[in-house]
Amino acid sequence: MRPTHGDDPHALAVVRLGVDVPYEQAWSLQRWMHAKRIAGELGDAVLILEHAPVYTAGRRTLPADRPADGTPVVDVDRGGRVSWHGPGQLVAYPIVGVADVTRYICALEETMIQVCADFGVTGRRVPGRPGVWAAGDVSLGLPDRQLGAVGIRVARGVTMHGFALNCANDPRWFNRIAPCGLTDAGVSSLSAETGRRIVVEEVVPIAEKRLAEALGMEPYDLHEEDLLRR
Repeated sequence: MRPTHGDDPHALAVVRLGVDVPYEQAWSLQRWMHAKRIAGELGDAVLILEHAPVYTAGRRTLPADRPADGTPVVDVDRGGRVSWHGPGQLVAYPIVGVADVTRYICALEETMIQVCADFGVTGRRVPGRPGVWAAGDVSLGLPDRQLGAVGIRVARGVTMHGFALNCANDPRWFNRIAPCGLTDAGVSSLSAETGRRIVVEEVVPIAEKRLAEALGMEPYDLHEEDLLRR
């Protein structure tokens, strides 16, 4: 007999939180899920959402990375440096057990690379630059452009935080910071690269499928109310 989703080690619960989600709210939910996952009271799961506009700073953030105009920044317990989240950007927070952190990060990057390909965009890894990128052209003075970022935390073999993929967000939000600490690169989105508007709602089901594939899991929908009853 096939196990129920909650007992299936290959199942990935997908919880869609919607849009304009306050950062602190999602972070609190992640911490609760993380503790439940460690205790064996919750299986592997991922939160899918769009945040209300927010700047966050990982543990490696330098003072020069932060907005020079004093815009508030939320200091968080993930790796990496400063980033922005907000409308038009798909954010995924997998709360999953991992044995190999490097392979897990590669799986998150591969998820975004495959999603980009599904929309006709060539995303790639660039040595020395975290995340997923559209290649620049030195001859044209065009820099590499970041399409998606990765920032995670792993404690007791279970992950938090995750990846953010730019779909149709306003790039001007990044003008106040050095995204991921990089000052010699640009920022782009699926919409900017294709010349047509590609909204998060259109990308979500494909991203869920690609993430599950990269993790070797089978996705299933789980409502937030049902999650909180566990």
